[in-house]
Amino acid sequence: MKEVENKGSWVAKIAALQDAKTYAELNWEGSFEDYLEIVRKNPKVTRTAFQRIYDMILSHGKTEYIDNKKKLIRYHFFSDEKFGGRDAIFGLDVPLMKLVNVFKSAAQGYGTEKRVILLHGPVGSSKSTIARLLKKGLEEYSKTPEGASYTFSWLTDKKSPDGNGTVREKMKCPMNEEPLNLIPKEWRSKVFTELCPPEGGYIIPDGSELCPACRFVFKDLMTQYKGDFGQVMEHIRVNRLVFSEKDRVGIGTFQPKDEKNQDSTELTGDINYRKIAEYGSDSDPRAFNFDGEFNIANRGLIEFVEVLKLDVAFLYDLLGASQEHKIKPKKFPQTDIDEVIIGHTNEPEYKKLETNEFMEALRDRTVKIDIPYITKLTEEVKIYEKDFNSRAIKGKHIAPHTLEMAAMWAVLTRLEEPKKHNLSLLQKLKLYNGKTLPNFTEDNIKELRKEASREGLEGISARYIQDKISNALVSDKGEGCINPFMVLNELEAGLKGHSLINSEDARKRFREMLTSVKQEYEDIVKNEVQRAISADEDAIGKLCGNYIDNIKAYTQKEKVRNKYTGLYEEPDERLMRSIEEKIDIPESRKDDFRREIMNYIGALAVEGKTFNYRTNERLHKALELKLFEDQKDSIKLKNLVSTVVDKETQEKIDLVKDRLMKNYGYCEICSTDVLNFVASIFARGDAKE
Repeated sequence: MKEVENKGSWVAKIAALQDAKTYAELNWEGSFEDYLEIVRKNPKVTRTAFQRIYDMILSHGKTEYIDNKKKLIRYHFFSDEKFGGRDAIFGLDVPLMKLVNVFKSAAQGYGTEKRVILLHGPVGSSKSTIARLLKKGLEEYSKTPEGASYTFSWLTDKKSPDGNGTVREKMKCPMNEEPLNLIPKEWRSKVFTELCPPEGGYIIPDGSELCPACRFVFKDLMTQYKGDFGQVMEHIRVNRLVFSEKDRVGIGTFQPKDEKNQDSTELTGDINYRKIAEYGSDSDPRAFNFDGEFNIANRGLIEFVEVLKLDVAFLYDLLGASQEHKIKPKKFPQTDIDEVIIGHTNEPEYKKLETNEFMEALRDRTVKIDIPYITKLTEEVKIYEKDFNSRAIKGKHIAPHTLEMAAMWAVLTRLEEPKKHNLSLLQKLKLYNGKTLPNFTEDNIKELRKEASREGLEGISARYIQDKISNALVSDKGEGCINPFMVLNELEAGLKGHSLINSEDARKRFREMLTSVKQEYEDIVKNEVQRAISADEDAIGKLCGNYIDNIKAYTQKEKVRNKYTGLYEEPDERLMRSIEEKIDIPESRKDDFRREIMNYIGALAVEGKTFNYRTNERLHKALELKLFEDQKDSIKLKNLVSTVVDKETQEKIDLVKDRLMKNYGYCEICSTDVLNFVASIFARGDAKE
């Protein structure tokens, strides 16, 4: 008895999780009269598929920003925040703007609603993810009050199995049509104007004819009631329409199969042979299953996976479906549909379409949107941070810059060599990523992008990078921590067997890029170790004060008081130059630089502000490098590569490691590794003086 009670209590707990109010709203059912009242209050429930998708995207909000003098829009829908960012898309704001503009144009009836939207790009460039987001978003939107839409069912009388009387049978509209389609076309303009007056700013879409099955029932009932429309509508029950790909309601997906097994009835439905005996004819719509992908996707969206790999017979179906919004089920007249048709394909298939003169009609009905690889480093890094972070990876630490270096190499493989000879590919990557370089303006960056017409359409995909990061994570190397070199070595090892690289020249070029990335990593970690060693704020402050005292005396042609001897001496030129040389201030420019610093301090004083070396990035860097040079010998960094380190040096090393862990995200293992690595650089004399 106790066990039964416990079971009951668990069922009750689970049942308590249900939102009864939401369930009732999503399963609402009413009469045709009830629905007309809903339309009168909110005419937007009658939106077309394109209007609904466009409103769905806008409902998530947008952010406008300027990038290289160009106004861009980031649509928050594609960040997938509702589902925790699992399918978030990064760095593709421009292609996504073009896609949303197609939806906007189609929603306003400017012509693109009669086109197939074709997402075109290299493998792994987010084409499938965009389609998946649209489908997922449409499902969720249909559950909200703003995204509500409706369809209907027929209540008809049928002979009972024993033949003595009738039973009431419910037949759903097989294509989930808009209930207003029940109103004959010749009456609609008057009815729609009264339901939604023009001054309201919204026009109810004209709609389409009923599907063959509903048309059959409608005509049969009109005959039965001698044309009394009111009595026919008594047989109608309107219900809320909730899109669901799994339930095949409003969302369809079609993907190519083996050519011998392909059948166009998968798109437009097929005869139900079991019902032919019941209804007496295979041309009776009640003996036909209107359950092809085009049928079930009515009012919503259909995705064609790798659309151009389909047999030509399937592509012909797309012609009428896109331009005329009609499909042709077997043995039935052309049937109206209202749905967004979106496909995606890779470049080789698209080139075949371009060269196939028999497919001109399809090309003419296609809106191609290029979905390239990401060419901005910070956006590429976000892809890997989404999958490889401390929440997802347990038991292993990912050293700082590991994901960044992998992303840097990926982006480099996608960039075209700059036509300007004074710019390296790595510098171009940094310009795209927002870094400023001398003699390069925003106009130059726009010009660089314009001259590289195929940038992002070739190169290494994010999938390859993800696979190699995974390999590094499960390898026995690293002792609980993976570093950039482990991942870069995996990336290089995989090039030999990479199935999409068919040229030895390409492999050689990609290996050279890996060398550039390794050099960049060396520079980054040397800088971090230098900053960790010279991170003594008091020491930097004293050095800065000493420098400012000397340049003040120098610019004002005064002497400096020596605080130890009390004597007035000439400004310490050696000290000033040792700091200025760290940021490449030439001898000929030293006076200008010193006056610039003094003017800056003077301007702050006028505003009542106090000078702080942190506010001047160049001076801050120079002071850090000077302090590092003064302290590196006391730490004996070069001796780190040896096994014998005295206690005093070890304490200083531990302090530097602590700063690396606290300020830069290193762990005990990778902080030791990076210190040893930088020490080995100094030991072989590679440090930049």
